[in-house]
Amino acid sequence: MVTKSYHSSTLRNLFFLVCSLAFSTGLFAQVDAQFRGLARDGVYPEKNLLSVWPAEGPALLWSNTSIGNGYGPPAITSDRVYITGEVDSTGYLYAFDLKGMLLWKSDYGKEWVVSYTGSRSTPTVVGNLIYVCSGLGNLSCFDAKDGARKWMVDMRKDLHGRFTLFGHAESPLVEGDQVFLTPGGADTNVVAFNRFTGAITWICKGLGEIPAYNSPILIKLSPLNILVTFTAYHMLGIDAKTGKLLWAHEQVNTPLAERKPGMGDTHSNSAYYENGYIYYIAGDGNCGVKLKLSDDGRQITQVWRNTAVDDYMGGFIKIGNRIYTGSESKRALLCVDDISGQLVDSLKIGIGSLALADHMLYYYNQRGEMNLVSPKSDQSLQSNQSPQSPQSLETNPGKPGILKMELVSKFKITAGTKEHFSHPVIKNGVLYIRHGKALLAYDILNK
Repeated sequence: MVTKSYHSSTLRNLFFLVCSLAFSTGLFAQVDAQFRGLARDGVYPEKNLLSVWPAEGPALLWSNTSIGNGYGPPAITSDRVYITGEVDSTGYLYAFDLKGMLLWKSDYGKEWVVSYTGSRSTPTVVGNLIYVCSGLGNLSCFDAKDGARKWMVDMRKDLHGRFTLFGHAESPLVEGDQVFLTPGGADTNVVAFNRFTGAITWICKGLGEIPAYNSPILIKLSPLNILVTFTAYHMLGIDAKTGKLLWAHEQVNTPLAERKPGMGDTHSNSAYYENGYIYYIAGDGNCGVKLKLSDDGRQITQVWRNTAVDDYMGGFIKIGNRIYTGSESKRALLCVDDISGQLVDSLKIGIGSLALADHMLYYYNQRGEMNLVSPKSDQSLQSNQSPQSPQSLETNPGKPGILKMELVSKFKITAGTKEHFSHPVIKNGVLYIRHGKALLAYDILNK
């Protein structure tokens, strides 16, 4: 009896250990694809890409012109392409293989049709689960294999959420066993859910403001993880474990008396963190800003602010001591010095969305032109080095030490519908462009 009991106990303990390990593996699964790349910084780790394009552009591998209305770029894994679109007021999540064959599509409910009709965000793929946020702010979880919906949260009904003027545009952020959403309710401002069940794990009241079209980032310190996102007139820093508001940073461009939906509340660019500093560009807010984050993550101090850096939703890229972004007022691609915050170069190629791969900038402007730009930046520059340190680099005439961008190639996106707002995505040597109802895949691998 003793021997039988011993073996039974051992087997039972082994069973629980295996289950625990399996759960832990799922719990801390790495993100496979999300908005603006794995680090949400617009940087794609592709190599051996074309450094110059033919006049007509790279070869088109495949296209699909029936994905529905939308502006959100795709999420690309090692073997799948996921994207959302609106058809007859219903939102759909589409799954394609890498050759453009439709594998399945799933209905995730009503989509935004009030203004700029269509889906807004990028799906977030973690292991066998996909997280989708609709233009109505509803959060859904799907099985990546067959598109079956696991759970859904209704932003207004379940969370007292509030709409922005142009629809919710948040791409879900996942960390560990949590997925985050900003409903913008007065009492449910930012919420964390268990990503397997949809159950609420914490609620942060924030400052009670409506959302700001922002996709959050996570700053990982020891032992604190900080969720950084925007609401209408503040950037918030929240303890990602407990939901406690650590700090808030006000956008001061709009007087209190004038604050209402559509007035100074569009902050679509995700923030960026590096070496103790937070960078953000909010063209409808404080514009270009660098903040110093304290070592414990509980305080911020402004280092510089440049109101000429006024990109609304095209994202920005940091390379060494240089920050690249579009400009709403100048209709140009800008280069900003990280140390001083001053403009050091511009390229008149319109307002657009930005990505980086293989040392080249991919700038998709609102005229529908896909531009390939050499940043002429020294990749070895570190944040604490002088911006004058590069030697043997092309500079602006008469301005020694100032690096000059170069437009290398461009071509026109002709397929698709409505505005050219989507961000370019690069994966497996392929450039993906979403233009309304069309998803286009271009071969940019240097063979």
